[in-house]
Amino acid sequence: MRILITGGAGYIGSVLSETLLDANHQVTAVDNLLFPQPSLLGLVHRPGFEFVRGDARDSRLMAELVPKADVLIPLAAIVGAPACDLQPRDAREINLEAIEQLLTLRSPQQMFLFPNTNSGYGSRPGETCTEDSPFAPVSLYGRTKVAAEQKILEAGGAVTFRLATAFGASPRLRLDLLVNDFTHQAITTGTLVLYESSFRRNFIHVRDIAGAFLFALENFDALRDQTYNVGLSDANLTKLQLAERIRLQVPRLTIIEEEFGQDPDKRDYLVSNEKIESAGWRPRYSLDDGIREIITACSMLPTQPFRNV
Repeated sequence: MRILITGGAGYIGSVLSETLLDANHQVTAVDNLLFPQPSLLGLVHRPGFEFVRGDARDSRLMAELVPKADVLIPLAAIVGAPACDLQPRDAREINLEAIEQLLTLRSPQQMFLFPNTNSGYGSRPGETCTEDSPFAPVSLYGRTKVAAEQKILEAGGAVTFRLATAFGASPRLRLDLLVNDFTHQAITTGTLVLYESSFRRNFIHVRDIAGAFLFALENFDALRDQTYNVGLSDANLTKLQLAERIRLQVPRLTIIEEEFGQDPDKRDYLVSNEKIESAGWRPRYSLDDGIREIITACSMLPTQPFRNV
């Protein structure tokens, strides 16, 4: 199929582009390269790959590209509560308004695959969130992504994913994601200072996210017009539990619990991934796999940070 990915050079997009090319699809990746990492250079030799430097908000560009695609995957976004708070206008325009624009440009025959975030569940200590749990987003990031998912499901012909917190190595590396951040700190400083250490999150490897998109593409008729939580069922962990898992691979790590700060997204919940597992999808990468990847990556990283904020 011909697949259009906005944000195709991003943390997820660069891995997804490779995954789809490996499955013999054609990929057009659109990205404005806001973060100057040459994450798609390894794909330029691949048949069926096209890169377009542009902005997902550009109505003229999107009107040109959308009709050529069989599948639309809008990954372009301002990601994370801190980044959205720093760029609120861009967050609304990219996370929501660009999605609304795509919905007006698409035809009913085009498949639509969308990544939401499970941070839209908000704070539910001790409660297990399923796809039927009501949304209660506590950040601009969560609100824009939730609103976009609702618009997409209303339009139909789509599959949406509520992604757990991603981790693992990617050509467009991010070290501001919790597992990657904690592992990087453990290697570079030998110390983790935790606040709100009992807050619980669910996690998923970036390559399993790409695998979930491929699974939806190959099983679209069975999954269409529904949403699915995508995470590791054995990785509903508190921050402290995550730190202790990292210490198994970084024994010199010192963990200090302090209550000096607050999480801007206030996420604290358990997530059930039973629905997508019942449909036949299974993750391939463990939390320990991702920690090991970041440990290895740390030895080859330059000094500048790989962070969104």
